[in-house]
Amino acid sequence: MKILVTGGAGFIGSAVVRMLLSNTNYSVVNVDKLTYAGNLESLPAADLNPKYFFEQADVCDAGEIKRILECHKPNLVMHLAAESHVDRSIDDPEEFMKTNIFGTFNLLQQCNAYYQCLDMGSQERFRFHHVSTDEVFGDLGRSGDFFTEDTSYAPSSPYSASKAASDHLVRAWGRTYKLPILITNCSNNYGPFHFPEKLIPHVILSCLQGQKIPVYGDGSQIRDWLFVEDHARALIQVCTEGMVGETYNIGGHNEKSNLEVVHAICEILQDLRPSESLGLEKYSDLITFVKDRPGHDSRYAVDASKIYKDLKWLPQETFDSGLRKTIVWYLENQVWWSRVLSSEYKLERVGKNSVG
Repeated sequence: MKILVTGGAGFIGSAVVRMLLSNTNYSVVNVDKLTYAGNLESLPAADLNPKYFFEQADVCDAGEIKRILECHKPNLVMHLAAESHVDRSIDDPEEFMKTNIFGTFNLLQQCNAYYQCLDMGSQERFRFHHVSTDEVFGDLGRSGDFFTEDTSYAPSSPYSASKAASDHLVRAWGRTYKLPILITNCSNNYGPFHFPEKLIPHVILSCLQGQKIPVYGDGSQIRDWLFVEDHARALIQVCTEGMVGETYNIGGHNEKSNLEVVHAICEILQDLRPSESLGLEKYSDLITFVKDRPGHDSRYAVDASKIYKDLKWLPQETFDSGLRKTIVWYLENQVWWSRVLSSEYKLERVGKNSVG
């Protein structure tokens, strides 16, 4: 079995690749453009594994995607390549439209052409798994409701709108061309190797460097938090065991406000590395409230009962256990995050390119 993973050098994609290489016998083809968020250092020793192949390519490049499919002949495609940072999408939405919409369209086109040329047995095994977000459903407000797989789409940001569009494209290719598709919509991820622009790593590193911790508005925005390794396990299970044409919501069962998350990080760090070493009485003194971003959704919450009912998946980490593991990882891996902050990681991007 060979799995092609787009965006396999990103945060969630690298977790999927690491898990596939360590926990399965599958061969893995990692296709990544290596934008600012793609980091091969998030895949330590992967290029020494004979089951691993890296291809530096843009999902928008039809010729390259066609070549990679014909060369590696994957049985499964897991599409994680995406621009994903809401703030960046507000400042510069064009790249999100290109990668998330046109990139998904191009990948669908090339995968469908590849699929149509497979023999019947290979067609029965083939899957196109599109990895999306709960943000496509919009804002729950304070209703107490949850996003289900049947919730209507109502995206609020350029990022979530581009992901909503890509979801619709995938369903259309499944309906029109009979491409065997699967879609997952996940809640907020966190964990090791998370790019520092996102909330949890940003707060951790701000604390460790004694810098102010910016909190949007009053910090009351609520998110459901999912440990990235739990998510990776769910994605692999959906891709290999899920029913064709189905959508599965993946959630962590951990609703927390942004301010609760920030305070939890400060408290765990206070225990593991006391703030006195930085001349601070406590890390929470660094919290600074800043102007809220435009269109900021107030609450996301995922009903993940379907994936449990159908596939028996549940998250293994609580928010407390996952957050502590994450903070310990950042404390023990300063070389990784310091190279990201200094952009040194961009200077050593020599991957393993091989046809296998």
